[in-house]
Amino acid sequence: MTALRVFITGASSGVGAALARHYAAQGAQLGLAARRADKLAPFVNELPGCAIYPLDVRDHLAMQAAGADFIARFGVPDVVIAAAGISVGTLTEHAADLEVFQAVMDINVIGMVTTFQPFVAAMRDARRGVLAGIASVAGIRGLPGGAAYSASKAAAITYLESLRVELFHSGVAVTTISPGYIVTPMTAVNPYPMPFILQADVAAAKIARAIARRRRYLTLPWQMALVAWVLGLLPRALYDRLFWHAPHKPRNLPL
Repeated sequence: MTALRVFITGASSGVGAALARHYAAQGAQLGLAARRADKLAPFVNELPGCAIYPLDVRDHLAMQAAGADFIARFGVPDVVIAAAGISVGTLTEHAADLEVFQAVMDINVIGMVTTFQPFVAAMRDARRGVLAGIASVAGIRGLPGGAAYSASKAAAITYLESLRVELFHSGVAVTTISPGYIVTPMTAVNPYPMPFILQADVAAAKIARAIARRRRYLTLPWQMALVAWVLGLLPRALYDRLFWHAPHKPRNLPL
């Protein structure tokens, strides 16, 4: 049986790293991309045979070069996962947060586009494969103090839906993953309770299962799927009253 060929961005920590280890355990040929070269380098020894690409997903030329190298080494990927993302508290009233808004949108949305772009034509020609994007339940409704993150994940959800329809009948599936809370460095700074939080390896196994089944959309865990459904139904006036005083994610975290 041919080994899966899997390319993952945001692979140096969190969900991306957990997915890398999950697929490595299945004998996959891996391409791993992340900004932090020091965090990415150990994977060379931990996961023999993987290719690493220290890059920023905002750099589309670097992503295109990585995509071309991966295809030259391993062939057209079976799975491409856009897991790169950042989460930081933002408030529109602070001029200093304008740069943060830009960075969050660029990494969480445009970075997803630059991740997929180098592979789409080859996968379409091969008439196979899955493009999977990590969105968030936070994209269902706007969260106070997290406007940039919520907006970026809402945009990611809609982008992935557009891409899915574009590739309908092409043989290439598009899977949207909307997790709730997962134990990662991103959630470690949250100063509030995180219900139904999942360990990263548990989340990775569920995500990989959804990708293998070519599911269109997955919210995990199932309890958070129910929460997301209820939130989506709340009238705006009621939602405002319930969430205006919700605790905020910290601002001024390093990007």
